[in-house]
Amino acid sequence: MVGRSRPRYLWPVRTQPSVELLWWRDCPSWEEALAILREETEAIGIDQEVIRVREVRTDRDADRERFVGSPTIRIDGRDIDPPRDEPIGLACRVYRLRDGRISPIPDRADVREALERAIRGGDA
Repeated sequence: MVGRSRPRYLWPVRTQPSVELLWWRDCPSWEEALAILREETEAIGIDQEVIRVREVRTDRDADRERFVGSPTIRIDGRDIDPPRDEPIGLACRVYRLRDGRISPIPDRADVREALERAIRGGDA
């Protein structure tokens, strides 16, 4: 784009959190979750290049990944909405938004909060 420079990232690559989005092909909501994840990483100065997008294709993959549904976002290996009693497997994930509604994608505020927590160094 003319007149628009690449954003300056606040966090050097070596100190940026690892960010993963795991998805399953039968759940279309992963694309919207990825868009939110990209917007939130950029908004707080994390390079979008750190985002790893990985498809979970088989039950074996789901077991290995401890995958409770699509989409799943993990930051520094931690699920942004830790599963409670959800079974592991190929399924569409359900999130409860902060206002109480049910959604196929996580609350944008939860995504941002998890990213900020990772930048600060964990649970600080």
